[in-house]
Amino acid sequence: MTNGSMTKAELVEEVSKVSDLTKKHSEVIVDTVFKSIIDALHRGEKIELRGFGSFRLRRREPRKGRNPKTGDKVDVPPKKVPYFKPGKELKDLINREPEVAPTAPPVPTIPSGTDLAGV
Repeated sequence: MTNGSMTKAELVEEVSKVSDLTKKHSEVIVDTVFKSIIDALHRGEKIELRGFGSFRLRRREPRKGRNPKTGDKVDVPPKKVPYFKPGKELKDLINREPEVAPTAPPVPTIPSGTDLAGV
C-alpha cells in the first residue's frame, strides 16, 4: 500500500502471494467475490461474512435538494445506498495493540582463547 489505501490490483497481488495462484486466477477470484456481493445487494439480499461484517442496503427517501451552481431547488429521487457494518471480530482485530515482532534468539558467544581447529 503506497498511499494509505489498498487498490484492487494490490488486493489481487496479496491473494496471489498467499494462495500460490497466478495473478490472473487471483483476479478472477477477487472479481467473482465483488460481483457476488453486488448481485446479492441488487436482489435486495443482505450479505453476512461471519467474523468480518455485513453488507446491506439503506433506502434514502426522496428530498428537495439545491443546485450548487444556480441555487435552484431540485427534486432528488429516492435511492438505495450500500452500507457496510463491521463485525465484532473485525473491530477487535483493528483496535488491538500491534504485536511486537519476535526478536531473534541471542547468538552464542565463543569465549576467547577457545581452540576451533577441531570444529
